[in-house]
Amino acid sequence: MEKFTIVEFMQTVFDEKATAERASEIGEGILAGRSLRMTDIANQMQGNTDAAYKRIQRFIEQEDAREVLGRLHQPTAEFMIGDPTEIERPEAGKTEYVGTLKDGKTKGFWCLVLATPYRGRAIPCGFVTYSSKTIANNQDSRNLNHFRAFESIKDLLGDKPLVLDREFSYLELLLNLIEEQVSFVIRLNLGSHPPTFYDQEGKIVALTISAGETVTLNKVWYKGKACVNLIGKWRKGLSQPLWVMTNLEAQKGLHIYFERMKIEQSFKDLKDLLGMTKLMYKKQEHMEKMIALLLIVFSIGLLVGENLRDFLYGQPIGENEVIPQEDVIPDHPQRRQSKKWKLYSGLFILLRQKLTLSNDQFAIIIQQTITTFSALVHFPVRSPVRT
Repeated sequence: MEKFTIVEFMQTVFDEKATAERASEIGEGILAGRSLRMTDIANQMQGNTDAAYKRIQRFIEQEDAREVLGRLHQPTAEFMIGDPTEIERPEAGKTEYVGTLKDGKTKGFWCLVLATPYRGRAIPCGFVTYSSKTIANNQDSRNLNHFRAFESIKDLLGDKPLVLDREFSYLELLLNLIEEQVSFVIRLNLGSHPPTFYDQEGKIVALTISAGETVTLNKVWYKGKACVNLIGKWRKGLSQPLWVMTNLEAQKGLHIYFERMKIEQSFKDLKDLLGMTKLMYKKQEHMEKMIALLLIVFSIGLLVGENLRDFLYGQPIGENEVIPQEDVIPDHPQRRQSKKWKLYSGLFILLRQKLTLSNDQFAIIIQQTITTFSALVHFPVRSPVRT
């Protein structure tokens, strides 16, 4: 199988050909080195390692992948996801943007990634980074950084709901989203200090549920100030129930949140397969530029990997064979999911497995993926019609 190159993908994202070529060279180094550390990337690039290192530095100084990352937003997606990730930097106590994480001891920062779903995975289209140190220096708060992230995608979000996990289960955010008329689906944080809900008459609502049961509570008031719909489900075999609050119809909100849960593998792949946590940049601006490039590279690898997964592990459906719809491969109604198709993510197959494909077969898969990626980046937008 021929070497995987991403220059044609990058040419659909970056307007300048020279910029796309430099981004491609670095992106291929990220895929080969499975790391975001400049030394690891330079070791995978052609020519002298020191010269490659300097090319990466120049790219960081001169180009900004953050400006084009939003082009990966999918307007037709059913919802948008926010996923916060702790990035540990234990040896970076003097780095300007590194503070302490939730445990109050470990050095690091937070990266809140925004993404849209794609075939049970997620394609990133934005992010913000912050830490205890940046919050102190800027005299703001974690909440303000969350608001900043969601404000940056408001135009992209449109009427799609924003789907968030327990870290976002707090009153200030709910009030902000309601004021901005944003639809939301948020998992309820039922930790040591669970929030109190009230009914229309001001009486406390008890969140009681039994194993195997689903409970819906419409128009209840979070801490008496934000009106939401609540739905809880306790699946058999699990130790505790899941509760979701939303300003959508409750059952729809629960369905969307379960779809979000399937997508967590994408964010795990960013860390485990592409070394998102291996960051050694002194300036926050440089760190964010490389994260943006990483997210673009990740999206390319994800799309290529998904096509590889279908080709290698999708099984043909017989003419008279009837199988459950959930076992049919998305976008391939003539193929079904094999055990290996379900076992591996596309990015894992691309980066970790030894592929037994001919050059011609791989070239076809790449061209198919370029078409998909280009359609995603250049999704047609309606222009106003003069009357």
